[in-house]
Amino acid sequence: MSSLPLRYTALTAGLALFGLGVALMVRADLGMSSWDVLHQGLAHRTGLPLGGVVIGVGALVLLLWLPLRQRPGPGTVANVLLVGPAVEVSLALLPDPQSLLWRWALLAAGVVLTAAATALYVGAGLGPGPRDGLMTGLAARGLSIARARTAIELSVLVLGWLFGGSVGVGTVLFALAVGPLTQAFLSVLRTGAPLPAPAPAHSPSKN
Repeated sequence: MSSLPLRYTALTAGLALFGLGVALMVRADLGMSSWDVLHQGLAHRTGLPLGGVVIGVGALVLLLWLPLRQRPGPGTVANVLLVGPAVEVSLALLPDPQSLLWRWALLAAGVVLTAAATALYVGAGLGPGPRDGLMTGLAARGLSIARARTAIELSVLVLGWLFGGSVGVGTVLFALAVGPLTQAFLSVLRTGAPLPAPAPAHSPSKN
């Protein structure tokens, strides 16, 4: 395991870069992430402000940690406090792209950067964000990081679409690509303890 200062540096950098990745996808305007589709759909159905929905969904997701035996840490708190401001600062600095080519470039960069940023702050081992705790919890139960993240993203995407959230090509790309990319980045960017490996399949006993 790496030193604690290095792990906190990875956590902070990961959260800041995650905010930038979200902002890149917003500026691309080709589809939001799966969770943002859900947030938008719930806000539309309930009439609540989007920020309140984001907080409420995060609180409900934390309840799902209980059966998965996930524990919050300083990284969980930092996720709640830092990602929002990072998104706002990034949006203030990023210009609106004028061409479709640039929008596609921003979308691709946003997906890749979000996956790398997730690997940085989850891999620091200081506590995942509320939504990432589902991924690590399922990984502890035997799924690979790629399969766990993809299953969560697709499930949230469908639920958000049913609630009336807007789905674009970027949404589908994000849902399918972020899981495998996160797993790949974790192999090189992890600074904390290893995440649980998938449980091996049991071969039938021989008499």
